[in-house]
Parts: sequence; structure tokens; C-alpha cells
Amino acid sequence: MSKERKERINVVYSTNPDYNYEYDVEEEVRESIAPAKQNLTVRLDKKQRGGKKVTLVQGFAGAEDDLKDLGKSLKTRCGVGGTVKDGEILIQGDFRDKIVEYLVKEGYKAKRGN
Repeated sequence: MSKERKERINVVYSTNPDYNYEYDVEEEVRESIAPAKQNLTVRLDKKQRGGKKVTLVQGFAGAEDDLKDLGKSLKTRCGVGGTVKDGEILIQGDFRDKIVEYLVKEGYKAKRGN
């Protein structure tokens, strides 16, 4: 099987001779903005979470890998679990003050939300 066939997405085979297959194209890599130019908001959320509190870090602009690295360092710093999805960092529990303090120390512009 040719490499070209393996890279097709959504369609395995078409009988139409003029059909244009879609191919998986590499996503463009976004450069991360310097921490001093980032405006991050740290807020508490418990909607649709069964009453459990989650600290959200929003407003990060940059590469997905850099966001994941920041999320990992925040989880380690707070000693709890969490995740990175949809451009947000979710940390289990209420750690707003600790996270804002850490982000400011790292050079980010961070403010505490509700």
C-alpha cells in the first residue's frame, strides 16, 4: 500500500475518478509569546463538575506544548491532579492564590478572578 493512501482522511475509496482526497496536513506551529506579555486569568469554577472545585488558568497564547509544560509545573507545584484542554489549564481544587503567586514569580501577568 502506498504512503499516499495511508495519509488520506475521511474516505477510504471513491469510484469517482475526479474525486480529490483530503490529506492530513501538518498544523502550523504557533510561537509562544514571552511570559511578560501573557495576560492570564486564574479563577475558580465548579459548574458541571458535581460541586467539585477546579482552578482554571485562561488566556495563554502560544504553542500547545508550552501550555502543557506550564500545566505540568502547576500541577507539580500544587501537588494535585489536573489537565490541559481547550487552551485552558484545569487544576483540581482551589489553588488560586498559590497559582497566581507562582505565575507572577515566573514572569507572567496573572490576575485572580472570582
